[in-house]
Amino acid sequence: MKELLENPYVLVAAHASVTILAIIVFLAIFELVTKYKNWQEVRKGNVAVALATGGKVLGIANIFRFSIIHNDSLFQMIVWGIYGFFLLLTAYFVFEFLTPSFKVDEEIEKDNRAVGLLAAFISIGLSFIIGASISII
Repeated sequence: MKELLENPYVLVAAHASVTILAIIVFLAIFELVTKYKNWQEVRKGNVAVALATGGKVLGIANIFRFSIIHNDSLFQMIVWGIYGFFLLLTAYFVFEFLTPSFKVDEEIEKDNRAVGLLAAFISIGLSFIIGASISII
């Protein structure tokens, strides 16, 4: 098995496959914690949900990017990527908490594009901070 993972083609495929699977799983987790159904809303044309979901995808992918670059083994990459995701998830709850004048989920569900765009930028921006933090380990 060790020889197999030393093959650069297999290693690239392994990292990409794990990251794609992680994005799918983590989007499902986000689906559970939001008050709206992401894919139903996107299907209806809700641009705010599409923006927020796109920001989450890019944020998760960026965290895994840093994790891939700065870890020597597939296992370490997975562990740090999962940890980074949970930091991003925590930031989502903090964002919701820090906006007491309105509910982020409700505004995104109502297609408030400003809130959706802000949520996307927060996910993307924080993914750079989380990723950079992973890279110093």
